[in-house]
Amino acid sequence: MPRAPSDWISLAEAASILAQANVSVSRSTLGRWVAAGRLQSIRPGRRIYVRRGQVRAMLKPARRSVSAERLQGTFFDDQP
Repeated sequence: MPRAPSDWISLAEAASILAQANVSVSRSTLGRWVAAGRLQSIRPGRRIYVRRGQVRAMLKPARRSVSAERLQGTFFDDQP
């Protein structure tokens, strides 16, 4: 019987999700990120579990915006 999907996944499953997106991250690296507070985790016993959504969010590029003051002044000027 297949297991129901859970929001909490093991570090091995997290590494597998990242590997499917061609991002090579080991379980030990994920464990260091947990220890550093970069990933939310729970530890019911000896295994560490992280949130599936948070791992998937790591695959999305960060949106970087530039304030209007930092743009070149001539960028918006109308030129003939």
